[in-house]
Amino acid sequence: MYIIAVYDVGEKRVGKMLKLCRRYLNWIQNSVLEGEITTTQLEKFKFEATAIMDEETDSLIIFKTRQEKWLDKEIVGQERSSLDIFL
Repeated sequence: MYIIAVYDVGEKRVGKMLKLCRRYLNWIQNSVLEGEITTTQLEKFKFEATAIMDEETDSLIIFKTRQEKWLDKEIVGQERSSLDIFL
């Protein structure tokens, strides 16, 4: 499945959350990541994220779609992080 993850966590936890998210997804903008992920990987990601988060004040929002092709993405302005990989 293809997901977009958006997080809002306390300042002390931002670095840990970004590091966790980048293990599973591609960073595209501040606190926003996207990418292909399996159901098992998603469950592990959510479990690890809740261990970092303060569930009283922090949030993680996950938008899911079957494949990236079912999602129209338009970038207005400067793209923060390109997903192109050069070898």
